[in-house]
Amino acid sequence: MSTSPPDERLRRWRLVLGGAAAEGTGRTLSGTDAAMDAALAALYDSADGGGERGGGLGGSAPSVARWLGDIRGYFPRSVVRVMQRDAIDRLGLAALLLEPETLEAVEPDVHLVGTLLSLSEALPETTRETARAVVRKVVADLEARLASRTRAAVTGALDRSARISRPRHRDIDWDRTLRANLRHYLPEHRTVVPERLIGHGRASRAVRKEVVLCVDQSASMAASVVYASVFGAVLASLRTVATRLVVFDTSVVDLTEVLDDPVDVLFGTRLGGGTDINRALAYCQSRITRPADTVVVLVSDLYEGGIRDEMLRRVAAMRASGVGFVALLALSDEGAPAHDREHAAALAALGVPAFACTPDLFPEVMAAALEGRPLPMPDPV
Repeated sequence: MSTSPPDERLRRWRLVLGGAAAEGTGRTLSGTDAAMDAALAALYDSADGGGERGGGLGGSAPSVARWLGDIRGYFPRSVVRVMQRDAIDRLGLAALLLEPETLEAVEPDVHLVGTLLSLSEALPETTRETARAVVRKVVADLEARLASRTRAAVTGALDRSARISRPRHRDIDWDRTLRANLRHYLPEHRTVVPERLIGHGRASRAVRKEVVLCVDQSASMAASVVYASVFGAVLASLRTVATRLVVFDTSVVDLTEVLDDPVDVLFGTRLGGGTDINRALAYCQSRITRPADTVVVLVSDLYEGGIRDEMLRRVAAMRASGVGFVALLALSDEGAPAHDREHAAALAALGVPAFACTPDLFPEVMAAALEGRPLPMPDPV
């Protein structure tokens, strides 16, 4: 049944305000609207103890699973994800995600994966395979969205960086050659004299560049860990890029050997704990054998629990040796998180601006870093 604009506004306000005695809409809900209202009440009324309706999801996995199924039927996916996050935060449902029936009913997204990873050591055997299936679905969706653009951007960057100035005829890049020689145009002959030839490097399967992803696995970086694992797997699939993935808190774990499966990578992380960036960078630095052909990508909110001055000296030493260095405060859709601004400013002074990067921008950031050109980024923080 259609509703007039004033009635629709009252309906929406009634759903928002929850029907308490003083809410003032005078609107009675029925049918689907009443069911939506009950689903909202179960989450938001019970969280603060307010409202006359009571509500609540109860303490059992089946009731939570039913509620998860209800909200997926009543609300669009974007709203469902917000409500799921609120339920985990406000009602302490993390423990119930250990139940298979709850996990099967939930709408998978990056934030749910982060929650599951933080619980991974507590997952019972009955839930572990379901959790892996949830994580695998999210990873597959991310790869479908990001992999082709990443491969194209990085491969293009490697091809451009391999251009040579004395190419064979079949390797000449005619478009760039003409543009580079326009000042030698001869009007009387209506032609360009190509005094300088620009060519593509010849195709090679040899490793041209090395990329080290150094990722903070503290709890606040959960979404960044998920995206970094996907990008690491994509980069590792390129024969001309040697990719290393290192995750850290106060310890350092090298996950390079499992990069072919991002799900194994994610379950190899351990979200939470402190942060020792200096220790992680020391490990990465020890694995660099071709500084001029290496790019290190540090993904961290920069809250350093280790030795600050030594961390900065280490970054400066890598830069001086020719290593390209990128500092990302986050690799997620949420923008810049809370971070250590003093450390961000200190890195900027070394020529390493720190900024938050969305997953859609990361391929272009990676391509620019591999070519040694300025990074596409928002205003420095």
